[in-house]
Amino acid sequence: MPQDTILQAGDPAPAFQLPKNGDDTLSSAALKNKAYVLYFYPKDDTSGCTREAIDFSALKPKFDAIGVSIIGVSPDNAIKHDKFIKKHDLSVELLADEEKTLSTAYGTWVEKSMYGRKYMGVERSTFLIGTDGKIAQVWRKVKVPGHAEAVLQAAQELCAG
Repeated sequence: MPQDTILQAGDPAPAFQLPKNGDDTLSSAALKNKAYVLYFYPKDDTSGCTREAIDFSALKPKFDAIGVSIIGVSPDNAIKHDKFIKKHDLSVELLADEEKTLSTAYGTWVEKSMYGRKYMGVERSTFLIGTDGKIAQVWRKVKVPGHAEAVLQAAQELCAG
């Protein structure tokens, strides 16, 4: 995705239908007129991704109280998601974006570099989608500590306004 087409607040949220944990699918159509959070993360059961999922799960009752769904997205398949959820007692839904279609649509499937080696991977990013189906807020290159709390605060402000 070219840099000049990176999604921003105010843009319509890309439509999707993907497999999710629990041998089911989830589509953006099922979320019509609802606010939700899509958080993109690289891989199940790695330290940062596990911490982020645990943090969002811990705050899920507060998100539920304001009617905002929390949905994690990674290239892992639904079977891996089920194991990840069970292992860490997670309460968030996880989408399997194995073809990277949603990650590409949101501009989170990017070239990364580690130890001088370039490779493609998911940039840890979060999108808050309003009830109007538009992106309300974007967090890119997320640092995990305190992130779930920041997203909750933004969601509370969105739902209060």
